[in-house]
Amino acid sequence: MKAKIMQEQAKLICDKVLGYSKADECRVTIQGSRTGNIRYAQNSVSTAGLNEDTQINVSVSFGKRQGSASLNEFDDKSLEKLVRRAEDVARLAPENPEFTSAVGPQAFKASATFAKTTAAIDPEFRAQVAAHSIEESRKSKLQAAGFFIDSSGFEAIANSKGVFGYQESTNVEFTVTTRTEDGRGSGWVTRSANDVSLFDPREASSVAIEKALRSVDAKALEPGRYTVILEPAASSDILSFMFGAFDARQAEEGRSFLAKKGGGTRLGEKLFDEQVNVWADPWDKDAPVRPWDSGSMQARERQSIIKNGKIESLEYSPFWAEKKGIKAPGRNGNVIMAGGTKSLAELIASTKKGVLVTRTWYIRSVDPQSVLVTGLTRDGTFYIENGKILYPIKNFRFNESPVTMLNNIDELGRTQVMGGGRRAVVPAMKVRDFNFTSLSDAV
Repeated sequence: MKAKIMQEQAKLICDKVLGYSKADECRVTIQGSRTGNIRYAQNSVSTAGLNEDTQINVSVSFGKRQGSASLNEFDDKSLEKLVRRAEDVARLAPENPEFTSAVGPQAFKASATFAKTTAAIDPEFRAQVAAHSIEESRKSKLQAAGFFIDSSGFEAIANSKGVFGYQESTNVEFTVTTRTEDGRGSGWVTRSANDVSLFDPREASSVAIEKALRSVDAKALEPGRYTVILEPAASSDILSFMFGAFDARQAEEGRSFLAKKGGGTRLGEKLFDEQVNVWADPWDKDAPVRPWDSGSMQARERQSIIKNGKIESLEYSPFWAEKKGIKAPGRNGNVIMAGGTKSLAELIASTKKGVLVTRTWYIRSVDPQSVLVTGLTRDGTFYIENGKILYPIKNFRFNESPVTMLNNIDELGRTQVMGGGRRAVVPAMKVRDFNFTSLSDAV
């Protein structure tokens, strides 16, 4: 089956599947994707490819018994067989104590997730992305290892209660690490966008190259608490542990930092610096996502999560919302944090003494209640003095909580779009008293 099914055809397939079903409820999801990639290492392309696939998933229920099945064939006989398989599974399944009925008709306002320029990417374009990175790295006597991936696809959803939605989407992701030939210097960069016209492979690679050249002969700096400038990628990796903990059930059951001692949640409380403003918006111009939650088929809404440091909203699963008697929208698909107007260079210029962190990695949770995490810096860590980068420094292990970080903000810089499971827009951050606990010899 071709990777792209147009809306009218998707609707016909969904209607056909729903007509085959003899269950109390039936839900259908069709997803198609066309994904291309190119990977290179040691200044040579190692792999390149293109994958196309379309699948249909059917989920049915008899009372509280549920079953599902998937297939990538779309003829009538196969579709009917798929429905029967899902129904057989449901009849054999135990009752789900947290079952919720399918939602009724939803109003989906389309978001700008699709760009023709991205959908038109071909092997020549991918090769040129790698060539730019490799050629510039060679000129600087560096080794480059990178990965560029582009995707275009669609999702159609429908259920037996009248829901139908269809939307196309595109995306590109790029990362590259450049290292000196002796392995003593390393730089890295990441870029993400729906529209490839917003992506410049030369600009991205030049950032990683400059980091690698500047990070040679790193000096050891004593561990301790420092003012740090976290680039957006470094901020995002740490903050993701907190942004993923805004679930209402976890808070009400005492399993997150938003749980209140003695019961209840911290909804409405001021927990962060007043500069902290975070929201979710399917129609955000920089990080748009589908206007529905694929799991529940509920429509998403623009939601304020944190406003001037105060907790504004929590996320509810359909079961927990029903249990609590709350009408909740679909779970958020992105998270946007407000930033400032200053560039990274301007944040550095306003810093008397501090540390610039390009990237954080190998981050692990230490304490979910305080969101304390531990991790390492890498690929370019620098000491700042009197508004200038003075010299590269050895990497650190850190023990820090994003909750504490967001209470210690000195300044916020410009934002950057970050990819991954949940799209994010995150600023560079200048944070005081960041806790570096030990040195790491890795570059």
